[in-house]
Amino acid sequence: MNTPPSGRYDPPGGLQPPRRHWALAGLWLGMAMSALDSSIANIALPTIGHDLGVLPAKTTWVVTAYQIAVVMALLPVAALGERIGYHRVYQGGMVLFTLMSLGCSVAPTLEFLAACRFAQGLGAAAMMGVNGVQMRVTWPPDRLARGIGYNTLVVSFTAAAGPGLAGLVLSIADWPWLFLINIPAGLVAFLLVHRFGPRNAPVSVRFDGWGSVLNAVMFGALFLAVSEGVHGGLSIWLMTMAAIGIGAGFLLLRHVRFDPRPLIPLDLIRIPRMRRAYGASICAFAAQMCLLIALPFLLEGHLDLSVATVGLLILPFPIGVALTSPLAGRHADKHWAGLMSAGGLMLMAGVLIMLAIVITKGLAEPLIGFAMALCGIGYGLFQVPNNNVMLRNAPLDRAGAAAGMLAQCRLVGQTVGALIAALMMHLTGQSNPVALFAASALAGLAGLFALRR
Repeated sequence: MNTPPSGRYDPPGGLQPPRRHWALAGLWLGMAMSALDSSIANIALPTIGHDLGVLPAKTTWVVTAYQIAVVMALLPVAALGERIGYHRVYQGGMVLFTLMSLGCSVAPTLEFLAACRFAQGLGAAAMMGVNGVQMRVTWPPDRLARGIGYNTLVVSFTAAAGPGLAGLVLSIADWPWLFLINIPAGLVAFLLVHRFGPRNAPVSVRFDGWGSVLNAVMFGALFLAVSEGVHGGLSIWLMTMAAIGIGAGFLLLRHVRFDPRPLIPLDLIRIPRMRRAYGASICAFAAQMCLLIALPFLLEGHLDLSVATVGLLILPFPIGVALTSPLAGRHADKHWAGLMSAGGLMLMAGVLIMLAIVITKGLAEPLIGFAMALCGIGYGLFQVPNNNVMLRNAPLDRAGAAAGMLAQCRLVGQTVGALIAALMMHLTGQSNPVALFAASALAGLAGLFALRR
């Protein structure tokens, strides 16, 4: 195997086979682990609450602690990668993620479990925040878009398999095994990435510690404010967190406005094509999350379907994304890729309107599954070319910031979509399809961004 000599950095142009294949196996395994762990614990929350003797509402901290850590750390870890090398940040994140999986599995209390999940989220952020740049330097430039398509395929299949895998584990073992399965997978992924993965030379001589603190406070406080708004309504806690988040954001923007390598990548946001790609990504992920949150309530409210049936009807969405993404990756560099992205989102927007009408009229379940597959196909046609723009159009020495922004746009969009879905259901009732119309509008707006880029 053509492993890199110790202490040497890889030249640009991508890794050569077979080293590239082994490196990708490790990177994809790590990516699947971090994506899976963001949702696999959801199914076990009632069991965790029962075993640890806490109220069901408090068990949501198992999920919230992980999400807060990810959103707080994404941009700082990308900046840290520019300072010490992206491969070191990625491998360090993988080690932390795996160790904290062991901590989660032996947690005696909810507080200990939430703390381990927070640290696990920091490890996941380190992997997510630099994964895009790791892929950029692993693939040859002329095959990067195809590689992004394969990445999307891995994440989509992981999302599709997550609930089923969690159910299978819980049917034969206790909930700690949901975390223990990360340990052998994490060890294999680390060994592959450590031996065969790309080694990146640092591109910066400084790390903005004060900016990183302000970034963490801003995103953490705003996330807590949004969570309180979704679950608890207007409160003193919500207003306090919102004020802290807005204040930290104001100080952060003042702090980085003249920085040539700002933590909040204002230099990339100023590039019109990148700015439109960011807007498209945020709106598209908001549409996706709005759909996936509102749909189960609609299916149970209007059609009185079981949870298992609802899961089967949602499954065609990630399958559609997975099947379409490699094809979209092959054409993501064509001059008409923006039109393909916009067309996919417009397909999704139209199908969402049809889906709302179908559910309201109580039509056949196979038609709902078909509509979800079409939404997944449309989303797959959009996501890969748009991600390609966000990664490829950044200068190479800002590839870490571009990768961090790619992941951050996903999280911001998902948070906005969850808030919109919760607000729509609160105002109109859980069985009203207005949330699907909102998701359609978001998909259409994302399509306009994609068309203009």
